[in-house]
Amino acid sequence: MKNKDTGNRGENIAAEFLLSRNYILLERNWRYRYWEIDLIVSKEDTLHFIEVKTRTSEQYGKPEESISPQKMSALKKAAAAYLDQHSQWKKIQFDVVAILLEYSAAKEIFMIEDVYF
Repeated sequence: MKNKDTGNRGENIAAEFLLSRNYILLERNWRYRYWEIDLIVSKEDTLHFIEVKTRTSEQYGKPEESISPQKMSALKKAAAAYLDQHSQWKKIQFDVVAILLEYSAAKEIFMIEDVYF
């Protein structure tokens, strides 16, 4: 499975996972300039910016361990741009959904809520 295919499969699984937990999917792969947010969802009165990390093995560590400070900085910049366009949101949260695939299916889904960076 190629990296892009792995990432797309992971984003599909993450979206299904969040929808099954009563989140509302607002945007997928939202882009602004050079930045991208994998998923933007809402639940109750909170807007969630979701970074999805997917791997097919733990040979190089867990999926969530591959999030660099540069990636989180880019996510914050993209979120600020999104909020400029959607100013009605007063409560926001950054979350990570980490997925370990086995034969294209989710072996493990791990959500880290309210990531502080």
